[in-house]
Amino acid sequence: MSNFDVIVLGSGPGGYVTAIRASQLGFKTAIVEKESLGGVCLNWGCIPTKALLKSAQVFEYLKHAEDYGLNAKKVEHDFGAVVGRSRGVAESMSKGVQFLMKKNKIEVLNGFGKVQPGKKVLVKGEHGDTAEYTADHIIIATGARSRELPSLPQDGKKVIGYREAMSLETQPKKMIVVGSGAIGVEFAYFYNSMGTEVTIVEYLPNIVPVEDQDVSKQLERTFKKNGIKIKTSAEVTQVDTSGDGVKATVKTAKGEEVLEADVVLSAVGIKTNIENIGLEDVGIAVDRDKILVNDYYQTNIPGYYAIGDVTPGQALAHVASAEGILCVEKIAGMHVEALDYGNIPGCTYCIPEVASVGMTEQQAKEQGYDLKIGKFPFSASGKAKASGTPDGFVKVIFDAKYGEWLGCHMIGVGVTDMIAEAVVARKLETTGHEVLKAVHPHPTMSEAVMEAVADAYDEVIHL
Repeated sequence: MSNFDVIVLGSGPGGYVTAIRASQLGFKTAIVEKESLGGVCLNWGCIPTKALLKSAQVFEYLKHAEDYGLNAKKVEHDFGAVVGRSRGVAESMSKGVQFLMKKNKIEVLNGFGKVQPGKKVLVKGEHGDTAEYTADHIIIATGARSRELPSLPQDGKKVIGYREAMSLETQPKKMIVVGSGAIGVEFAYFYNSMGTEVTIVEYLPNIVPVEDQDVSKQLERTFKKNGIKIKTSAEVTQVDTSGDGVKATVKTAKGEEVLEADVVLSAVGIKTNIENIGLEDVGIAVDRDKILVNDYYQTNIPGYYAIGDVTPGQALAHVASAEGILCVEKIAGMHVEALDYGNIPGCTYCIPEVASVGMTEQQAKEQGYDLKIGKFPFSASGKAKASGTPDGFVKVIFDAKYGEWLGCHMIGVGVTDMIAEAVVARKLETTGHEVLKAVHPHPTMSEAVMEAVADAYDEVIHL
């Protein structure tokens, strides 16, 4: 029997960050991981996908070298090498987390963790050996996996999830992507750039449906221009994998049609990893696949907490990290404020990138605000034109009465690195006029934020 102050189940961006902060606060800390340190995000999600997307972006640049006055003949790609680079980046980052665990004196317990009554955790190793540990505080951060639809069962070969999509041995000639959230459109962009014929099937009327409609329409235009086929208000009702490839029956407003492909990628959301981890044994309350917690991530059972994808907040890496830090700081007795889920940025890393925070125009109207809306296209940005990336825009939404920054929506190259300005400004309750009078450097992509605000207040210069 080993005793800790804090045990964290899961070492993704929620879990390992939580463990490090707990250790910094003086807690004797352990972390349980059944696979690789860093979890899905670092090993099979956020990080390796960005490596794939960067390879695709460089390939696109090389194919259009003439646009920059350069000569690059017979540009080819090695699909296996692209995948290999991505795996290498993930492995390097996982080793970095191993280093952080040692640096912060966190004990890594390898195996499958299961919470038990009496503030205990049972860890089962890969060879079936078990060990029991106790802790004053047990934090569940077991994350999520690709969700399976009854009409779209995954076999890992012809019908795959995101994990298989980033490590295919051979590049498919044709791919159907079901779902157009971040995962779906990122892989659609990657495979299309590599030369795969891609079709996106989206159940809702717009792709990237959580985004502002102007952004959705812009991304759809760009994707179609690049050769990606898009079917919205459409549903895959069944798949036939009996032949060489896959036949997917797609139901649309016009009726049914059968699409053929080598592979179908199911990107229809996530399923939390809460099965068989002892929640029922302890009596921890769950509702609709999520562990119920209060503002400080305490479950209904004292001493047990949950953060990240297993809880009702947004299923994003940076949310999980913020929740974990807040959770252990509260345990340590620090004064903390509940997380503002209305000010969480969302980022999608296809090209053009998509980034947003706050309300969409439609949401703001539904809440009854009188709005000031500004929009600045990158086609009017000197930096964007010089960079050869004029597609996209920045859109800002303000409350006309008080100047409150209600929402910010961006689509274009590099916008995921720009959205933090809006997040910080909203956190500080900055008004539109204050953003407008904050001098932005020229020439930069970030100028477009100031220009969009200027447009909202009828002071725009470069339109």
